[in-house]
Amino acid sequence: MAKRKPKPKPKSKCSKRRPKTKRRNDKTRIDITRRKALRTGTAAAAATLAAPSVLWGAKPDPVKLGILQPVTGALAQDGQFGRKSAEMAIADINVAGGIKSMDGAKIEMVFGDARSNPEAGVQEVETMQSEDVAAIVGGFTSPICLAASQVAARYDLAYMVDVGVSDSITSRGLANTFRFAPGFSICTKIVIENLVKLNEAAGNPARTIALVHEDGLFGTGLSDLMEKQLPEFGFEIVERIAVPTPSRDLSNVALRLRSLNPDLIIPSTCYGETVLLARTMQQQRVRPMAVYAVLNGAASNRRFVDEFPEAAEGIMDVNHWYDPLNEKNAGLIERSEADGRIYAFNTPLNYSNVMLVADAMERAGSADRAGLIAASTFKDHLMTYGPTKFEGGQNTGAAPVSTQMQEVEIKVVRPEEFANAKAKFPANT
Repeated sequence: MAKRKPKPKPKSKCSKRRPKTKRRNDKTRIDITRRKALRTGTAAAAATLAAPSVLWGAKPDPVKLGILQPVTGALAQDGQFGRKSAEMAIADINVAGGIKSMDGAKIEMVFGDARSNPEAGVQEVETMQSEDVAAIVGGFTSPICLAASQVAARYDLAYMVDVGVSDSITSRGLANTFRFAPGFSICTKIVIENLVKLNEAAGNPARTIALVHEDGLFGTGLSDLMEKQLPEFGFEIVERIAVPTPSRDLSNVALRLRSLNPDLIIPSTCYGETVLLARTMQQQRVRPMAVYAVLNGAASNRRFVDEFPEAAEGIMDVNHWYDPLNEKNAGLIERSEADGRIYAFNTPLNYSNVMLVADAMERAGSADRAGLIAASTFKDHLMTYGPTKFEGGQNTGAAPVSTQMQEVEIKVVRPEEFANAKAKFPANT
């Protein structure tokens, strides 16, 4: 029986071979790879441009520092001193490489004119806040500093007082407010200590004192303290005389002093009133044993001794002053004089304040407002102070010195560690 042939199996559709495709040559593959790389590179470049901070060599944003000074109005002269010295400090910081711990960030000044009144100072702080400053330095007078720092506290904005001496500036408990220079209490303590030592060294010739003070917060507060404390050391306060700022005529004050004939006259007045009083006293032959000024606007001012050397001769002062033995001051004096400016106490004081804030940023590696200055231990300043140490916002390393105008020069006469001359006391003999 013949064998039946098996039926052929049906072919699966899946078993059909796909038609052969033409292979890409090497050149085609290379072109595709290049196009893909270009697309990838373009996307990466776009991402880099969208985030410039990752670019090598990108400059960091500048740190804005508010400088508040009264460059118009009755206090314009002192305000200009403060502004110019802050400008010098900022320029020196930037030339030296900026804030190095912040990738060399430069400091940019945002200036505000306090216009010699607290209300204008407050307005300028609001403007500085809107411009996102990291801190504010300045104010000059106690009323401006009080008002401006209070507003700054709303924004946790660090405020460095340059001159204002009212104790209430730092006693309010504001965590944002700091004072590099000494306040009323410290100054009064040094005033009395130095006066007692000078008087004892001369055989205690001075007993009676007349206090002449400006009628604002500064002069009134200082005279309150001296009237209370000087009698405890054997001095008699024969009278307190308040004078307005500005004053046009102080003839009646000079006549009253002549009739009282005190051993010492202690003026706590601004520049114009001190000069006017000294010249009027000279004309009316009022000659106490000494004029022993306190935080005076003119008694430690080169302009006064240059323009009115006879009226200024022998006047003593207890004030902020620079360290005459610090060579850095010589360079700043030269730069100031080259610009046609005198070297007043505001110059090294404000220069040091700006340097202190920059040092705080350098240590923190940040311009964040909170706690920026509180931990500062800055000592590379130009003043007759020790290292900076803040307690309750006050630098406890700060103290004034006694100066005296001698032969058309302002000399430091106490304490001995900073002195470059010996005191002449009594000055008028």
